[in-house]
Amino acid sequence: MPKPLSLAFDPIARADELWKQRWGSVPSMAAITSIMRAHQILLAEVDAVVKPYGLTFARYEALVLLTFSKAGELTMSKIGERLMVHPTSVTNTVDRLVKSGLVDKRPNPNDGRGTLASITEKGREVCDAATRDLMAMDFGLGAYDSEECAEIFAMLRPLRIAASDFDEQ
Repeated sequence: MPKPLSLAFDPIARADELWKQRWGSVPSMAAITSIMRAHQILLAEVDAVVKPYGLTFARYEALVLLTFSKAGELTMSKIGERLMVHPTSVTNTVDRLVKSGLVDKRPNPNDGRGTLASITEKGREVCDAATRDLMAMDFGLGAYDSEECAEIFAMLRPLRIAASDFDEQ
């Protein structure tokens, strides 16, 4: 994927300066804008890596989640809960994985209304190959070393706790 042309200035720093002039200093505006822009950049980079496998990063995450489960299968609701996505998005994601032969769906024997998604052998192979490629490009975070990646994780953790992303242990 070709890189877009770089701007001659940092648009977020410029927006921060203009924001200060109009409304006063609000460091959280520059911070969230940087986080959202970084998200866009990283998503484009990782999507480009998994695209040859017929995946998006969302579909890749679902495959990884299934590989991490004990039996290689989870309920659709559990997938949505773990990935923090709407049930419609889970259905769309899993249906595309089924169409690609990477996942199978079947009724949940423990819940007549529920559906189980299970990773296929082909799904495991694709997941492993895509993972190797993502690891080779440091998931787009090659500008940071291991310690800096740990700092980013630690810095974002309180935000996730405050949002009830998980129960702090």
